[in-house]
Parts: sequence; structure tokens; C-alpha cells
Amino acid sequence: MEKTLETTLASTTGKLLRDNFGKGPGSIYVSIGKPYITMYLKDFLAPMEQVLLEQGHPLRVQETRDALMKKLIPEIKGIIAAETNEQVNQVYYDWSLEKKTGIIFAEFTPSGSEDVNILENYPEKDSVNEEIIRFTEKAQKSPENLHSYKLNARTIVSKREKIFVQIEQELIRTGFEEQLRLAKRKLEKSLIDIPHLEDLLGLQIDDVFVDWDFSHDAGYVVLVLNTTIK
Repeated sequence: MEKTLETTLASTTGKLLRDNFGKGPGSIYVSIGKPYITMYLKDFLAPMEQVLLEQGHPLRVQETRDALMKKLIPEIKGIIAAETNEQVNQVYYDWSLEKKTGIIFAEFTPSGSEDVNILENYPEKDSVNEEIIRFTEKAQKSPENLHSYKLNARTIVSKREKIFVQIEQELIRTGFEEQLRLAKRKLEKSLIDIPHLEDLLGLQIDDVFVDWDFSHDAGYVVLVLNTTIK
């Protein structure tokens, strides 16, 4: 069977994760829509991580994964760039440890704007953006710019720009990015009104992921949808 770009990315990235984490994801679902590529990981939890979770140490698992991802991000960027012939700006990630899921996603500069315009003008965009602005204001401050893209029927990526308050900016300047990331992951996810978003979209949300570009004052939200109608 001929390999597609999606299956090649899933296979290559899965092997990289397996070689470094000791266990690869059970499956990887790749979604491509300019300017993003997302890789949704399922059944991704190593035996030692399971033990740490059972002992009540989720932060230890996240800290270890963050350390490994710092090493792997350049390799993942190289894999995506080689397979797509696109210039990858950055790679982001997040985990839902209790569900054994995760997301790895890349942002790149598309060569044309036509596809981007189509993905950014999905029917529920304004309503989704209102909820993203609402919870972002509670967590830090309203974004100066907000772009939301529906890559396909099950994947929405939103980018928020200029959202950090002064204390966060100071923590970034003084080298506390890791502590800030761990705190913000928990805070932002607790503030998102999932039932409201599900009503807006008419679909169940299987997972919500977040990550940030601290050097450029930007934050990302990825919604993974279940395409079965509620």
C-alpha cells in the first residue's frame, strides 16, 4: 500500500518517541491544514509513568516529558520539514496523562493564503473565539490577536497573541519557563467551558491541549473533536 504524508509522519514520529520514551503511542492521527500539522497520540504512557501517576506524581511525569521533548523538538522539526518541504517555525506539545493521550503540532509559514483563508472561516469560528477570549481573560489578559483554524472535521487550532501579564513576562525573563508552563497547563484547562464549546460545535470534545511560545508572547489551544453528532 502506498504511504501517504500522514502515514509517513505518524510512522517516523512514532519510532522516534518509542526510541526515547521506551514506549511509543498505540496510534497517531495526523491532521494537515496550513499553517499547522497536528499529531494526536493515543495510548501513550510508559510503565514507569503509570507507576508515578498511581503514586500521585503527575508533575514528575510532565517534567520528565518536557525535558525529553526539548531534545526531540529539533528532530521532529527536521522530520516534518523533510517530508513536507515547508519551513517549520516551531513545534509544540501537550499531554492528557489521565487519558493517555497527547498532541504534537507544528506551525509553519504556508506558501499560499488560499487554504489558510478557507480553514480560518469555518461556521463556528466567532462563537469559538468568544469562548477562547473569555477564558484567556480569566487566565491572563485578552489577546491582541486571535486566529482560529479548523484543519478538518476533528481538529481546531487557535493562536492567541500578546496574552502574558507582567508577572508572567518577568518569570520568562528570569528563566522560570518550565514552572510557568506546568502551572498554566492546569489553570487554562480548568477555565475552558467544555460543555459550552460542545454545544456550539454540536460535537463532543475528546481532548483539549494548550502550549505557548514564550519568546513571542503567544499561546495555542487545540481541540480534538469526536465527529459523532451529540
